[in-house]
Amino acid sequence: MDEAGKATGAKDGEVPAPVDAPPAAAGAVTVVDPRLLVREQGFAGYVSEFRRKIRGGDLGAIPVVIGLIVIWGIFQSLNSNFLTAGNLSDISVAMVGTGMIAVGIVFVLLLGEIDLSVGSVSGVSGAIVAVLSVTHGVNEWLAVLIAIVSGTVIGAIHGFFFARVGAPAFAVTLAGLLFWSGFMLQILGDNGTINLDSDGIVVKLTSYYFTDVAAAYGLAVVAVVVFFLTTFLENRRRQALGVPSRPLNEIVLRTALLAVLAFAVAIVYNQYKGLPLAVVIFLAMLVVTDFVLRRTAYGRKVFALGGSVEASRRAGINVTLVRISVFAIAGTFASIGGLFIASKIASANQSAGAGELLMNAIAAAVIGGTSLFGGRGRTWNALLGVLVIISIQYGLALQGVASAVQNMITGAVLLATVLIDAVTRKTQKTAGRA
Repeated sequence: MDEAGKATGAKDGEVPAPVDAPPAAAGAVTVVDPRLLVREQGFAGYVSEFRRKIRGGDLGAIPVVIGLIVIWGIFQSLNSNFLTAGNLSDISVAMVGTGMIAVGIVFVLLLGEIDLSVGSVSGVSGAIVAVLSVTHGVNEWLAVLIAIVSGTVIGAIHGFFFARVGAPAFAVTLAGLLFWSGFMLQILGDNGTINLDSDGIVVKLTSYYFTDVAAAYGLAVVAVVVFFLTTFLENRRRQALGVPSRPLNEIVLRTALLAVLAFAVAIVYNQYKGLPLAVVIFLAMLVVTDFVLRRTAYGRKVFALGGSVEASRRAGINVTLVRISVFAIAGTFASIGGLFIASKIASANQSAGAGELLMNAIAAAVIGGTSLFGGRGRTWNALLGVLVIISIQYGLALQGVASAVQNMITGAVLLATVLIDAVTRKTQKTAGRA
């Protein structure tokens, strides 16, 4: 007789009878998933869930949203032109170049690493397009494609030295910053500045607006409908699997809030020049990258690496490949951001990618809520962060404040964000959630 048979009293050849679980000890408390309280307790459940997240250090986008409201309120009180349709539209277009670079930085930060080369890579991208399309007469579409692919290859090279050779990402990308900055100066030549075709593709990235009011309102409708359908169908799937899901009234409330925000933005755009093409492209990139990170196996691997490299390796994840791909993505978005920056000034020059661009891109990702310690963040953080930075710049510019003071204030905001991130991480460790 085997051990199982002895334990159940079954004879040889007989199937052991099932054993009932012992009764719970007196006074034992059944642990309930706190997410279920939301469905069972209604509004009180949402309040308790919010308090639980705050105690656990899960602040999400709350600090940056509050900060953005305060920033807008202060600048509007100082200058009534700040919240005009024209200024808000200009802010949204100006933020796209830095925001695109910040999206790539989010991927790198999720690994707990840093890429210092993205500013120089963005400058190389603009220089490649200008040299090929203007100097050598190459088709501009082809020049744009070559520039973007070049950014991907550059990022992959950095990732190779980091992931395969084992060199620190900080050192590799710092060397890349210097090398690609020199490479940009070399290909621009003695003049140092190449003006782009004012009617060309690149310039239109930031100068083209959909003037028909139906464009902005139509995009708002599409955004609201897609959000509702994806959330509703996801909930249906979760209910079918028997896992916690949001109640229908919460989905309706979230959709209504999104509708208010989307149509308010559409109204602002239609009061000025219309819906900017740059903003449409940026939002599309955010949706795609957010889907990749949150809904695909690749995205889960990126988050896993940010949590623990060794655990990821033992789980069968190809750590080297994922790391190289992440830096390739960062290089790609640096190139795309460089095209938008070149579009804004309608030229490629020696100062492209220099100055505070690198710091602003990294600051945007961090201020938006992406953790410097890896494993936590979303690409939408880039939107929130860059909106804060550009709002500060435009608000101070309206007041005639020097750029040096702008950098000081941006640095102070970044420091506050990093401190919040550090405190949040400690709180999560104390709560057993990190």
